[in-house]
Amino acid sequence: MEASKTVSTSTSTCTREVDQVTHVFHILDYSKHRGMGNNLNSYIRSQIFAVGGHDWAIRFYPDGYHKRYKDYISVYLVLLWQSNNVMASCDLRLVNQITGLSSSVHKTGPRIFSSHDSTAFAPDAPAFKRRNEIENSAYLRDDRLTIECIVTVIQKPQVTEARPFPKIDMPPSDMVEQVGRLLDEKEGFDVSFSVGGETVEAHRFVLAMRSPVFKAELYGAMREIRSTGQHITIEDMQPAVFRALIRFIYNDSLPPNDLGTEMIRLLLVAADRYAMERLKMVCQSILCEDLNTDTVATTLALADQHSCGKLKDACFEFIEISDAMDAVVATQGFQDLMVTCPSLVVEALEKRRKFRKA
Repeated sequence: MEASKTVSTSTSTCTREVDQVTHVFHILDYSKHRGMGNNLNSYIRSQIFAVGGHDWAIRFYPDGYHKRYKDYISVYLVLLWQSNNVMASCDLRLVNQITGLSSSVHKTGPRIFSSHDSTAFAPDAPAFKRRNEIENSAYLRDDRLTIECIVTVIQKPQVTEARPFPKIDMPPSDMVEQVGRLLDEKEGFDVSFSVGGETVEAHRFVLAMRSPVFKAELYGAMREIRSTGQHITIEDMQPAVFRALIRFIYNDSLPPNDLGTEMIRLLLVAADRYAMERLKMVCQSILCEDLNTDTVATTLALADQHSCGKLKDACFEFIEISDAMDAVVATQGFQDLMVTCPSLVVEALEKRRKFRKA
């Protein structure tokens, strides 16, 4: 029997919060800041502003960051103080003094900023924009230049706690219970059977659904031969066996009480007669568990007669490994088997001989 298993799904979510600030740096009297020199310390710094819990500033080099860039102005975003491994991006823009709209000049990131090395600065290139492109444009009016810097800090990932995915348990099947209730409630019966002088009623469609033989008798070519109206006579079967057969048809199981070995044998014969393979296998399983020195010979004969291959093999195996073969041979069942089917006896003894020899 396959072990049951529980399959479930759980879920968690990873998100990264973003802090974004736009800092506008107005440089008035632009022309008066020229001539500061083009070296590392020749800059004007904006006021410090905070984004994502870290301090930032804009550095403006009116004569360029280096003498090689004397024809440019240089602009940097810089991460201040002891802030390390900050993931951020920035967009450095110039504002058109006529329209008030800004245009991007340099975009950086997302990348890691650390205040203690060169990664504190963005962009990487020292040249921001040629000076003549600024001075001969709408970016510079009334000696006023406006730099806009959009800084976006991407916070560390936040992962939610795992939680089970919504699940609605599938209810167990209750079809067998509902079909079994049809028999217990005794309503809507449309066929009856006479078995050993007793009457057993049932529903034609249920019997036909479960047994191809009943289907042929009730709906097929055998209908006119076997039935008179809706009443059918069952011969060569005990009423208790037929009732157990009908109950299995409705409930797919045998009664909870012990039916006894003889009743199970008769039920196996009935299951074979009505081509009910599941009932036939259930009976084989019960008889296999009941194998002993007294029953094995009779069960072997029954298994051979009704084409129960698994049960027949089980009987042979029991005989092969039995340490009480004398007791088996002494049973009436074995004596009857020697008369009715001596070839089975020969086969069983030959299997035992080969097993013992091995």
